[in-house]
Amino acid sequence: MQPVQRLILTLLAVLIFPLCFDPNEAANARGKHFVLVHGACHGAWCWYKVATSLRSSGHNRRTPEASTLCWSTEHVTLLRSSGHNVTTIDLAASSIDPIQASSLQLISDYFKPLRDVIESLSLHKRVILIGHSFCGMAFSHVMERYLKKIAVAMFVTALMPGPTLNATMVNTKSFSRAGSLGDSRYSYDNGPNNPPTAYTLGPMFLASRAYQLSPIQDWTLANTLMRPQRLFNDEDMTREITLSEQNYGSVRRVAVISEDDKLIDKDFMLWMIERNPPDQVLEVKGSHHMVMMSKPMRLLALLQHIANTTHY
Repeated sequence: MQPVQRLILTLLAVLIFPLCFDPNEAANARGKHFVLVHGACHGAWCWYKVATSLRSSGHNRRTPEASTLCWSTEHVTLLRSSGHNVTTIDLAASSIDPIQASSLQLISDYFKPLRDVIESLSLHKRVILIGHSFCGMAFSHVMERYLKKIAVAMFVTALMPGPTLNATMVNTKSFSRAGSLGDSRYSYDNGPNNPPTAYTLGPMFLASRAYQLSPIQDWTLANTLMRPQRLFNDEDMTREITLSEQNYGSVRRVAVISEDDKLIDKDFMLWMIERNPPDQVLEVKGSHHMVMMSKPMRLLALLQHIANTTHY
């Protein structure tokens, strides 16, 4: 990790870590408990504006209402008045997680921080999962194993395998549709004559395909804090993300389409939805891949809708 990255991540840790709390403490509050997870190469730093807003609005940083779904004082007030609670995590080798991508051998290791959060919930406590992009694989993994602890899983322009839609097929099709990753960088831990083992999204790729509708400050932050995303083999992915109607299929599932997404585009989302129909399909108009950056208020409205229609 470069010195600049280390410095910025340390500063963000000061902002974000005080917002972390015991999931059981959060679940005891009167609102819904959201668990929010990032996509490939990203991390909890995606939600840094939350800490800034909480500081400027004078809220206690350790309150359960410290929501990573808000980007302004208005959002904090809305979610605070609604009593919602949010836990954000870094998947393994992401953001400030100390593990390096090169040390990840199995995709289950990459998912472990999410499993830890779900397993730490008290008996009878349930959460609403909000996942973005590649995180759809992690959500599917835990939905199959912890169905009684998940009230809703919301796939925000995310990969969405299913009982009859193989995870490897979805992942392969995602890369195929994305085409060239442009100036993204590949790692070859097994030597240059073997397939790449990880990739890091490049600045021009981010600017043109992921952050094209976001403020330049968001792109600058992302460009600085990208970390390598491990590439897992097909056999491992199929083994860890084999899904059943009895378990995975029993969890309420919501798919969110981002109208102008250039990575997981609308047609691809509709392709997954047709082959693995969710309980509900929603759409964010005028947004790109990083929905939480370009259209936070519209995403917030959808989250509030899910909270209002979820009873447990």
